[in-house]
Amino acid sequence: MKVAITLGCPAGIGPEVLIKGLNKLKKKNPSALKELLVIGDNCVIQDREKFLNLKLPKEVEVLSVSSLKISPGHPTIEGYKAMAEYIKKALELAKQKKIKAIVTLPVSKEGLEKANIPYAGHTDWLAKELGAKEYVMCFYSKDIIVSLVTTHIPLKEVPYKISEEKIISVARLSWEFLKKLKKKPEKMAICGLNPHAGEGGLLGTEEIEVISKAVEKCKTFGIPLEGPFPSDSLFYWAYKGRYPLVIALYHDQGLIPFKLLHFEDGVNITLGLPIVRTSPCHGTAYDIADKGIANEESFLSALELALELTRGK
Repeated sequence: MKVAITLGCPAGIGPEVLIKGLNKLKKKNPSALKELLVIGDNCVIQDREKFLNLKLPKEVEVLSVSSLKISPGHPTIEGYKAMAEYIKKALELAKQKKIKAIVTLPVSKEGLEKANIPYAGHTDWLAKELGAKEYVMCFYSKDIIVSLVTTHIPLKEVPYKISEEKIISVARLSWEFLKKLKKKPEKMAICGLNPHAGEGGLLGTEEIEVISKAVEKCKTFGIPLEGPFPSDSLFYWAYKGRYPLVIALYHDQGLIPFKLLHFEDGVNITLGLPIVRTSPCHGTAYDIADKGIANEESFLSALELALELTRGK
C-alpha cells in the first residue's frame, strides 16, 4: 500500500511545494519515493515543473483525475471542483484499503463550499467519511506537540463546548499518539481556560468544575495528564522539554505558540482516524502562488511523519 498525496487547490502553492518537497525527499530518502501516490492533475504539475525548472521525481506515481489549465493565484470553480475530486479519490482508495496514509496539500474552505462540499475542511470531512466517532486536530513538531479540545468555533462558545468527556477523549487519543512516537518524558499537560488557570476560582471556575475533574479521571485510566496550568507559562516549559505534548482548549491558545515556533515546518495531523492523515500547517497562499517562493518544509515534514507512522504497514 502507498501513501497518497492529494494536490490541494491547483491554483494554490500545493503543486509547487509538492515538486520541491519530493525533490528534497529524493536526496534524503530516495527509496521512499516508490511508496508515494500523487492524486491530482498531470497538466497542472507539468506547468509548475516548467515554471520552476524542476521535475517531479520519476519514481513517484501520479494518478491524474483532472486536466486543467490553471493560472496560479487565481482559483476557479473548475479548480475547486477538481480539488474536491482529489480528496474523494483518496477517500475511495482508503475505504478499499489500497492506501495506508493521506497527506493533504492545502484546500480553500471557500472553494469547498463553492464545490458543494458540506465540510469546512479536511478534518471533519475525512472523519465523517471514514467513520471516526472521536478525532482530534493535533499539531506536531520535533520539540512540541499540541492537541486541541475545540477547533473552529467562536471564542464565546468555547466555555460551553468544554466537557470532561471531551477532554478525556482528546487526552486518550493524544496519549496513544505520543506512545507511538516514543517521546520522552512520557507525560502530557493541559492548559487552563482562564488567565492564571483561574487563580483558584477568582478568575473563572472552569478549571475547578471541569478541567481538574477530567485530569483526575484521565489518571485513573492510566493517562499521564497533568494540570490545568496557566497557558502563558505552560508552553515555555513544554518547549524546554518538560511536556512533549500540550492539550489546548481552543484554537488560538494552542496555535499561536505552536506556529510562532513552527510555522514553516509544523505538521497538522488528525488523530483517531483509521488511516494516518497529515498535512502542512499553511494554507493555499494564493498571494505567492505565482512567485516560486513557497516554502516546502511543512509539506516535507508532513510526508516524513506519515511515512514514519506507517512504517512496516
